[in-house]
Amino acid sequence: MSETDAPEAVPVTVYTRENCSLCVVARETIEDVAADLDVPIDLELVDIDEDPELADEYGERVPYVFVDGHPAFKYEVDERELRLKLLAAT
Repeated sequence: MSETDAPEAVPVTVYTRENCSLCVVARETIEDVAADLDVPIDLELVDIDEDPELADEYGERVPYVFVDGHPAFKYEVDERELRLKLLAAT
């Protein structure tokens, strides 16, 4: 199997902040579901507090999750819905 046959990683971006327990749960759920499906993901964690514009835009609305460039979840990640979104993106 060549590298071109390998499935491309699905980009997943999580807007987060320090001391956010929901953010930790969201990240763990994303990683667990992707591993269970054997779907490679490119997980990017963005700390909104490091960017004043992002902090203004998202405020307390974290975690905010994008899957394959599309808004997917706010506050909590639904495992079943995440499975569908990851499979659709592959």
